[in-house]
Amino acid sequence: MDREDLKRQAAARALEEVRSGMKLGLGTGSTAKHFVELLGEKVRGGLDVIGVPTSEATRADAERCGIRLTTLDEIDHLDLTVDGADEVDVRLDLIKGGGGALLREKIVAAASDRMIVIADESKWVEQLGRFPLPVEVIPFGLAATRRAIDNACTQVGASGELKLRRGKDGHAFVTDGGHWIVDAHLGRIPDAPRLARLLAAIPGVVEHGLFIGIASTVVLAGAEGIRTVERA
Repeated sequence: MDREDLKRQAAARALEEVRSGMKLGLGTGSTAKHFVELLGEKVRGGLDVIGVPTSEATRADAERCGIRLTTLDEIDHLDLTVDGADEVDVRLDLIKGGGGALLREKIVAAASDRMIVIADESKWVEQLGRFPLPVEVIPFGLAATRRAIDNACTQVGASGELKLRRGKDGHAFVTDGGHWIVDAHLGRIPDAPRLARLLAAIPGVVEHGLFIGIASTVVLAGAEGIRTVERA
């Protein structure tokens, strides 16, 4: 079974938690795309839900699938967000943002009663950091912000190369919010909650890809089937 099949299995399991009348956060990325497609099939079959997309790409996918959409300006909270992750650790903390949508993803997740993370088993790790940590930054003062990010990483015993993410055209990758992303190649993050707090305090940092204490459930698909892990 290939990885896309595993992602779709995880998405199908999360879909079992969706009921008519729900307001849903719709995640971004290859695994979340499977969820949106499967949700669209249910909607066409009569399921009545409304969604808030976490990126322009997800918005386009949801519209194509016939899912009604709204915004967080029009509703006060979401019942459930379903999204993928680049890494999930044993405490259900995450690294997200490989696709560049971390800011909207975190806003939507924080506005939700529950967040279900769907992933294949390769994303499950003992300690976060193998996947580069995305940090969304303001272009102004980039050098100063990078030094502050490096200092924050050093304080928690993590160090590595900080790379400005670039698009296929070689120019700086621009997020849906008009910002840039610095990817921190750390290898390991000994204290992810502390690093999250330090990064959040840097003026040039808009948001970071550490999702601490946000996910309530993780659905992992592997060769031996589906495993569901709940936050303790």
